Amino acid sequence: MLTEERHAIILQYINDHKAATVTELTQLLDTSESTIRRDLTTLDNSKQLRKVHGGATVLESNGIVTTEQDVRFKATQFGDEKRAIGKVAAGLIHCDDFVYIDAGTTTEALVDAITEKAVYFTNGLIHAQKLMRKGYEVHVPSGCLRSGTEAIVGLETLESLKKYHFTCGFFGTNGIDPNAGFTTPDIGEAQVKREAFSRSQKVFVLSDASKFNQVAPVTFGDLERATIITDHLEDLRYREKTSIMEVE
Repeated sequence: MLTEERHAIILQYINDHKAATVTELTQLLDTSESTIRRDLTTLDNSKQLRKVHGGATVLESNGIVTTEQDVRFKATQFGDEKRAIGKVAAGLIHCDDFVYIDAGTTTEALVDAITEKAVYFTNGLIHAQKLMRKGYEVHVPSGCLRSGTEAIVGLETLESLKKYHFTCGFFGTNGIDPNAGFTTPDIGEAQVKREAFSRSQKVFVLSDASKFNQVAPVTFGDLERATIITDHLEDLRYREKTSIMEVE
């Protein structure tokens, strides 16, 4: 296959799916990882996509991420990275903690890795079900279920959160930026994240490398307030603003 043909297929796949891992593209094109990595570097240099650790994402206009993929689709993206992040995050939970877990696919990987019998509170429908099946005490807020992310949101959710104080909170994010902080596209989810963020004594944001230097419309937290747990970080500006934990 000609290089130009590979590039066209890669761009079409990433435009359709918003992101892709090197492994996915290797299987799609039946070629080597080294070839795919060279292709991604070329396409990144020509500003046709954004190369990230382990894959690539669509190049958003003006650097603003205004759309969000369905939660079940996002679960297929950067799976190995999310599982590694979740495992490290789970090791930070102690039996006497009251833990807030945000909805999202990276925090779902955290739920899968949890072995500590603490008390949990989550606005993620799937998260609550999984924690319950593990036999843990789990609380959920009242509110409206958002179909795209399977998150409980709304004014009732905000009111529910106001009476709680969490020893630690684990959050997902759509974007991380040195100036904009942690951001997400949906206003309702941002409000819930912000409220739980402010009510958590220790805050951890779980994010694969593709979320860095991305900005979504609504900020829900400042970098200085949280520790970021990620699979890879090249931009040293973030280390000047907050604590970073890189997983192996």
